[in-house]
Amino acid sequence: MRTRPLKVALLGCGVVGSEVARIMTTHADDLAARIGAPVELAGVAVRRPSKVREGIDPALVTTDATALVKRGDIDVVVEVIGGIEPARTLITTAFEHGASVVSANKALLAQDGAALHAAAGQHGKDLYYEAAVAGAIPLIRPLRESLAGDKVNRVLGIVNGTTNFILDKMDSTGAGYQEALDEATALGYAEADPTADVEGFDAAAKAAILAGIAFHTRVRLDDVYREGMTEVTAADFRSATEMGCTIKLLAICERARDGASVTARVHPAMIPLSHPLASVRGAYNAVFVESDAAGQLMFYGPGAGGSPTASAVLGDLVAVCRNRLNGTTGPGESAYADLTVSSMGEVVTRYHISLDVADKPGVLAQVATVFAEHGVSIDTVRQQGKDGEASLVVVTHRASDASLTGTVEALRKLDTVRGVASIMRVEGE
Repeated sequence: MRTRPLKVALLGCGVVGSEVARIMTTHADDLAARIGAPVELAGVAVRRPSKVREGIDPALVTTDATALVKRGDIDVVVEVIGGIEPARTLITTAFEHGASVVSANKALLAQDGAALHAAAGQHGKDLYYEAAVAGAIPLIRPLRESLAGDKVNRVLGIVNGTTNFILDKMDSTGAGYQEALDEATALGYAEADPTADVEGFDAAAKAAILAGIAFHTRVRLDDVYREGMTEVTAADFRSATEMGCTIKLLAICERARDGASVTARVHPAMIPLSHPLASVRGAYNAVFVESDAAGQLMFYGPGAGGSPTASAVLGDLVAVCRNRLNGTTGPGESAYADLTVSSMGEVVTRYHISLDVADKPGVLAQVATVFAEHGVSIDTVRQQGKDGEASLVVVTHRASDASLTGTVEALRKLDTVRGVASIMRVEGE
């Protein structure tokens, strides 16, 4: 074993960073044995140096992250501060000064992954980011290494634990959205400002990363269709139950049947109870991968939290340190396919539409005519009426999302339609 330690700079020492530092210290001997050399925490960049950080030598703490990554003797920089800046500049500076990088920064990778990979390649360094998607679940490495010889056609997953906890609570208890959100906040699953989670921004960033790796195509955050889950109601869950379904906020990345394009989207959807993702409960994550040769694979586990995310960071750290010792680098960006990223309108899916309509003869015929005019075939219809008002639930066959959207817009214009109570896509069949 080499005796000179590999030096690691840690950018950020919050929930995840503090766990990374703790594991590096408590498992130092095991890490050294697995890597082939000791690893040494050489510096920790933070915003509040006066805060007590148990187990970390105060002499290692600095507020000058730039100086830390420019030292020249740093082998690996671990970035867990999040956000776009200063993380982007710090990572590129690290490459320029000879360090490889391990990051958990999904937002930055979704926005500027191509540029970061290019910078890593230019300087002959590694960029690893298993922790950026689905916490402790091994997902990125299987997609870009274990399935490198296969053709991935679809990645369908629950990649945000907060939203899954909320939807699971609504499903199991009949609670409304706000009640379930309040419980998630009280238990620490939801942030004080849950917008990034419940509006799908977090999941969209992860979808962009997954789609890029799965389809060997650059997919940016702006390419991902995003729809939040704040409008999901207890009534939606009752309708889902009647269909033998539940509701999940899904990240869906798929290759078109002709193989010429891909799509990436995040939105609530009904999925059959028979689908493996339907049984994912609480704050857990799961990702379902469909490929030509391997068939169907599911990856399941805790998708967030200090220890789970730190586990993924340390796995990358071991891999990068091994590469460093061997004078090699691991897989970089694979974007050779350069497939077209299609819009949401080209996605083919099914709809569950709930309408409030006048309870009088001819209404169903009018509604059916609108669907026919837009080329959307109806699968089932369920109607309930009382005192001049009625609820009409229509489930469609598969059609383009553009056709379904046009259908809904036309339905809103009918005099006999009082309102469109709910629109939900149906997936996983």
